[in-house]
Amino acid sequence: MEKHNGQITEYLVRKNGFSITELAIALNVNRRSIYNYFQNKHLKYDVMLKIGRIIRHDFSQEFPEYFTSEEFEVSNKQFSPNVLSAQNQSTENEIWKDKYIDLLEKHQQLLLSQIAKNDNLCLI
Repeated sequence: MEKHNGQITEYLVRKNGFSITELAIALNVNRRSIYNYFQNKHLKYDVMLKIGRIIRHDFSQEFPEYFTSEEFEVSNKQFSPNVLSAQNQSTENEIWKDKYIDLLEKHQQLLLSQIAKNDNLCLI
């Protein structure tokens, strides 16, 4: 049976406690891209390498045909305070964006229920 690189990568990301938002910020892509990566059976080498370094996991164990342990040696520069500060700010922005979208969806449901109520009154 052939490996599904995306599923294995997703499992390891979640196992290591990383959220999709954190990973998207670190890779400088949107969350949808992360989900697309996970659905890709033949996930690209460079994407897996970046993800492995971000989550600090040595993918050479799961993918010995692609990687060596040396490729995943931890770099102290990788998570400097400035990067972490920017990541925290982006995460906070994501939280507010999600709250705003949730509020808009509730507002839309309220409007739809009012329209339905008015339509029922017209039928009587």
